[in-house]
Amino acid sequence: MKQKNLEYLKDQVKYTGFGEGLENDLIQKMQDGNTEFKLIYETKYGNDTVNATLNFSQSKQSDMYFFNSYHVSVQKADEAEAMEQTFYINKGNNITLKEAYNLMNGRSVNKDLTNKEGEIYNTWLQMDFKTSDDKGNFRLKHYHENYGYDLEAALSKHPIKELTNPDFKNSLMDSLKKGNLQSVTFQIDGAEQKRYIEANPQFKAINIYDSNMQRMDNRQSKKEQQSEGEAQSAKQDSKKGKKQTPAEEDSAEKPKAFRRRKHQQSVS
Repeated sequence: MKQKNLEYLKDQVKYTGFGEGLENDLIQKMQDGNTEFKLIYETKYGNDTVNATLNFSQSKQSDMYFFNSYHVSVQKADEAEAMEQTFYINKGNNITLKEAYNLMNGRSVNKDLTNKEGEIYNTWLQMDFKTSDDKGNFRLKHYHENYGYDLEAALSKHPIKELTNPDFKNSLMDSLKKGNLQSVTFQIDGAEQKRYIEANPQFKAINIYDSNMQRMDNRQSKKEQQSEGEAQSAKQDSKKGKKQTPAEEDSAEKPKAFRRRKHQQSVS
């Protein structure tokens, strides 16, 4: 067993979101010398149980091992069957386990990925539950930088308290880029209200949910924005009609992530 190969795989496993708890199993599997082996990982996100199978194989040209992919199964408390996807490991910045979970919940993730030519590019990813490839895999929709989604601009259209603090703002944006559903505070008519938000690159907006996790439509968002403007000044209120959130934000249809189908998903 080559120590350099082991150290590389340990880092790959760790930074793909599986921590350091699999290290002993990884060492044992490599010492066994089989051409292929698997590692098993389990965790929970909220009430959802997440199981992952990490797949490794040995090179045909040497005794080096490679971390090829990981298969994820998400069992939601209110679903009879689990949803399953496979994410492939590339040389660049791979999709982490938590990001995979967020994608499987229909949310979007911002990543720096590496193409086949070795070039790094930035893109928003979202799982397309209506389209599969020839292997039955759900495809990933890509929204590249030239698509024009500006997360900061989308956030600025709403009276979010955390945006007034640079550190909180940066933390909020980082969390949304990882695909998380983020809790925030809306300031409306001098009162604070809890909301949940997620990035929506397709419609260049954010999705907003109330404290009961009910999706708020565009009219509600506009009303809150207008109320906040009126509270600030009559001058700002007079300009409000020119700064409304686009109607397309309201037309975004969030796909049902947990359809009872088993697929695999690759990332190139």
